[in-house]
Amino acid sequence: MLSRVKIEAPRSDTGTRRMTGDYRSFLISCYACLLAATGFLAFQPNLWHWFVIPVLLCGIAIGTDAVDWLRGKSDPFDLFGVIGMLGVHYFFLAPLLHVHWNIWMGEVSPPDDWREWLGYLSIFNFIGIMIYRIARNVRWGTRRKAAKRWVVNQRAFLPVWFAFLAATLALQLIVYARFGGIGGYIQSYTEGNAFQGFGIVFMFSESFPIVLAIGAALLLKQKNVSVPGWAVLFAALTAFTLLQLLFGGLRGSRSNTLWSLFWAVGIIHYYIRPVTRKVILVGLCFTFLFMYIYGFYKDQGLEGLSGMLNRSAAAEQDGGQHKSSWRMTLLGDLARSDIQSYVLYRAVRYPDEYGYAYGSTYGGALALLVPQFVWPDKPPTKEKAGTEALFGEGSHVPGRFESSRVYGLLGESLINFGIWSIPAAFAVWGFIIGAIRRLSEAWRHQDVRLLLLPLLINLCFVLLVGDSDNIVFFIVKSGFMPFLFLWLVTKRDERLGGL
Repeated sequence: MLSRVKIEAPRSDTGTRRMTGDYRSFLISCYACLLAATGFLAFQPNLWHWFVIPVLLCGIAIGTDAVDWLRGKSDPFDLFGVIGMLGVHYFFLAPLLHVHWNIWMGEVSPPDDWREWLGYLSIFNFIGIMIYRIARNVRWGTRRKAAKRWVVNQRAFLPVWFAFLAATLALQLIVYARFGGIGGYIQSYTEGNAFQGFGIVFMFSESFPIVLAIGAALLLKQKNVSVPGWAVLFAALTAFTLLQLLFGGLRGSRSNTLWSLFWAVGIIHYYIRPVTRKVILVGLCFTFLFMYIYGFYKDQGLEGLSGMLNRSAAAEQDGGQHKSSWRMTLLGDLARSDIQSYVLYRAVRYPDEYGYAYGSTYGGALALLVPQFVWPDKPPTKEKAGTEALFGEGSHVPGRFESSRVYGLLGESLINFGIWSIPAAFAVWGFIIGAIRRLSEAWRHQDVRLLLLPLLINLCFVLLVGDSDNIVFFIVKSGFMPFLFLWLVTKRDERLGGL
């Protein structure tokens, strides 16, 4: 079969978007970003610097998709819209907020002027965003392969579902018993690396809540139960959140809880009843509040929560430098502007103090899939390369001096291959996003794999903000058991048009 590259215009649920709609969204994005930038400039003299121009261009470029989402031009869970909404903060607001609040990463020798390197970083980000917008519409091949949809196997569903729930619940109870109950479990988390070596166990045991949610959605669909009201669904989401805290959240895994909650909302949207933009925006407020409060627990366990009010006041007094402050939640968890601009600064100003990793961080991440007893001397992940990128070649001392910072898509690419690899990284990211969006279109014909779509949407954001080891862990830890469950309880049905 002959194959060639084909570029097509993005499609929405109502068909191909008219150019007038795109044009209006672009103009609204220009106006909104200019208005926001003007507001920053009016209140912070330090922002009067050329770096604001490329930051503004980034905001306009990615903000067009966000405006489409806000105007209802796409589905509330449309991948382009979700990335657009998150990207406005990541590429536009975060660099401005760093300068406005004067918050920067510690433990390094800073450049003379952070704004200069934020500007250079934003130039690369703008180029990357434009490449991403092109790459996401690229598809390979001229023929649509035949595909079969996944439908529930009625005979296998209930036995397999109950077996999964019983096994994962039993494993989690064994984990609690191993640490002396929930109290001992929390105490072990507070003391340090007590959970080392439990990764495979957690992959199975902590899948209980999401397998429960997926099975419940399938059961409601089969029984043709009337659509639950939002009061019932909010109660179910609250119960799901509490379960998620018990199944992994109490060991300091904030993302484990949030990503699973996003997945649960996606299950409701695709399989039970559509979720409105208003509900999603309210959910985003809850997400930020949860990240902020949970940050205190993540730092010092229950003691951190008990002293949250006093610590929060102290964080405000020191300009938000405390790592659990709400400002650090915005800039440290949801953005990578300072770390990426610093790596760029080191790569350009001190090229002789660091040798590129040439893909070793990616290889080390893949090596995580091999058990330690099978491959005792596995290659290092990002710790070695990242530490030497920040502090100079030879600075990495395993177990004594190593950086565990997260560099993101651009940062890890820069550490491995230098600045010229950045456009390629954004191209790969865009191509993956486009492919997943086309999968979502193909699965809308009552395909059970729709229940996996929120995970894939989430993955696209993890690809942007995370490193390769985070990505491998996310895919295996979050996706293996739900995928296996769906594989076992479904059968392949009538042929449909595929990709």
